[in-house]
Amino acid sequence: MGTYRTDLSRRSFLLTVAGGAMAAPLLASCSSSTKKTSGASGAAGPATLAAILPAYVPSTLVTPDIPSVNGSDPAYLKYPTNPVKTVTAVPGRGGRYTAITPLWGAIPPASGNHYYDAMNQALGATLSVKPANGNSYNQVLPTLFTGDKLPDWIDIPGWNTNVLDFGKAVEAKFVDLTPYLSGENVKKYPNLANVPSNAWQAGVWNGKLFGIPCYPSNIVVAGAIYYRKDIFAARGLSEPTSADELFALGAELTDAKAKRWAFDDLWTYLGQPFDIPNKWAIDSTGKLIHKYETPEFLAAADFARKLASAGYVHPDAIAGNTNDAKQRFQSGQVAVYGDGTGAWGGMVVAQAQAGDKTFQMQAMSPFAAEAGKTPRVALGNGAGMFSYLNKKLSKDKIEELLAIADYLAAPFGSLEYTLINYGPDADHTVTASGPQLNPTGQKEVATTFQFLATCPSVTVQPGYPDWVRAYATWQADAAGKAYKPVFYDMNITEPAQYSSIGQQVEDTILDVVHGRKPVSALQSSVAQWRRSGGDALRDFYEQVRQQYGTGQ
Repeated sequence: MGTYRTDLSRRSFLLTVAGGAMAAPLLASCSSSTKKTSGASGAAGPATLAAILPAYVPSTLVTPDIPSVNGSDPAYLKYPTNPVKTVTAVPGRGGRYTAITPLWGAIPPASGNHYYDAMNQALGATLSVKPANGNSYNQVLPTLFTGDKLPDWIDIPGWNTNVLDFGKAVEAKFVDLTPYLSGENVKKYPNLANVPSNAWQAGVWNGKLFGIPCYPSNIVVAGAIYYRKDIFAARGLSEPTSADELFALGAELTDAKAKRWAFDDLWTYLGQPFDIPNKWAIDSTGKLIHKYETPEFLAAADFARKLASAGYVHPDAIAGNTNDAKQRFQSGQVAVYGDGTGAWGGMVVAQAQAGDKTFQMQAMSPFAAEAGKTPRVALGNGAGMFSYLNKKLSKDKIEELLAIADYLAAPFGSLEYTLINYGPDADHTVTASGPQLNPTGQKEVATTFQFLATCPSVTVQPGYPDWVRAYATWQADAAGKAYKPVFYDMNITEPAQYSSIGQQVEDTILDVVHGRKPVSALQSSVAQWRRSGGDALRDFYEQVRQQYGTGQ
C-alpha cells in the first residue's frame, strides 16, 4: 500500500476527486413548477454555514519539498526521519466499537492481525473494523439502514448517498456533530482542525454537520487520461494538445494484428478536454442547462464514437469489460487509458515492484478539445467520502470516538500517520527512502482506518521521488486551470420521481460511444429525458439556485 495522493470516484478509489468563498450545502426538497415534492426543506444558508463549519487551523508540522501551488497538495520527496507525536494522550477510554468501511482490495485477516492489534492499543479502545467490497458497497448500505444494523461508525461515499434517501436518513440515524465541532469547538481536536473548510462543507446536511471528511483536498479532480510514456517515446510521439491530435494517435498506435490498440474506453475522462459540465451549467442567457443538453456533451460522445468506429479502441473495452483496463494498460495492449489520479502512483509502484523496468506512465496535461482554446478542469467536492457516528451513541462515547478521529487525522510527518499507513514494526521495514510494507504488512495493512478520518492529502511515495515530482507538477498545472462547477460542494437530494429518468440516456451513451448507434440516437434520448422529467428537474434546481446560489 502506498501513501500517494488519492481522489475518489466509483471507478477507482485509488483514485478518487478549491478555496475561496463557499455557498450552502443542503438537502433541498423544494417544489417544482409541476409538482409539490414530499419532505421539508433542509437548506443551510451562508450565515448558517459560517456558524457551523469547524474553524481551520492548518498544521505546520513538516515543511514540504514542493509547496502547494494554486491549492495543489504539498509534496514530499522523502519520508521524515524523525516523525513527531501529535496526540500526547491515549485518545480512547477503553470503549468497544464496530465500524464498517468500503475497501477496494483484498480483505485483511481480522484475527492475528498485527496492524489491527497495534492500532487498537494506540487508540486505547477496541475498534472492530469490518471492510466491505467497495465495488458492491451500494448494495450493502441499504440493508444496514433498513435492517437497523448500522455499526457505531461507518464510512459512506458521497456517490452512494443516492441509494439511501440520505437527507432523511442522516437525521434519523447519525449524530449531529455541530455542537462538538463547529467553530472554535473543533480546536479541542487539533488534527481535525487541520482539515480545510471546503472538505467539511460537503458533510453538512439539513443545516447541520454530520460527516467527518476522508481524504480531504483543495484540489479534487475526477481523474486523468494517462499514456505509456515509454511507448510514446519509442515511436517519437508527443502528448496531444487537442482532440484532433488525440485522434491522430489512434493510427500511430493501433495494430490489431499484433493485439495492440491505441485506447481503452476514454468516455468518462473526455469530460475535461471537451469541458462537459459535471451536471449543470449556466448558458449564455443565464439559464440552467443540463450536461446532456450541451454541445460539448454531444461533441465528446461523437468523438468517442469515432475512436471506436475507427478500430482504435480495445475490443474488450468496447464490450464493456472495465475490470481489466489496468491490466491492458500495464501489458501494453493499450497505450492510452483513463483512471482516477491515485491510479498513477499505485501502478508505478506495482510495476516497479514486479521488476518491470520499461514501464513509464504519465498523465496528460489538461488540454482543450478545440486547438487554441484554454483548457478548464472542474473541481470535485473538498471530500468525496465521509464517516458518520451512530445516533444511538451516548455523549461520552461520541466524544471518545471524536478523540479517536483526531488521532486518525494526524498529519503527514507524525508518528500516528506512520502507524496508520504502515502498521507496527512487524508490518514494515524502514529503508533509506522511508517505511515500506513487508510481505506481512501487505496482507495485514489495508485502507480501513483511513476511511474513518484522514489528514489533508499530500503527494508522497517513499522511494519514488521522480513520480512525486511528476504528480506535483501535473496537479499544480491542473490547479491553475481549475474552476468550481455549478452547485459546487452542495448536497442536494433530488425528488424521488426524477431518480431514474436519466438511465435510458446513460444506456444510449454506451451504445453511441462504443460505435453501436449514431449520435442522433443520443439526441432523441435526451429529448425523451426532458419530456420524462428533465425540464421539471431543471425547475427544481432553479429554485435551489434562486434561494441558495450555485456554489461557484
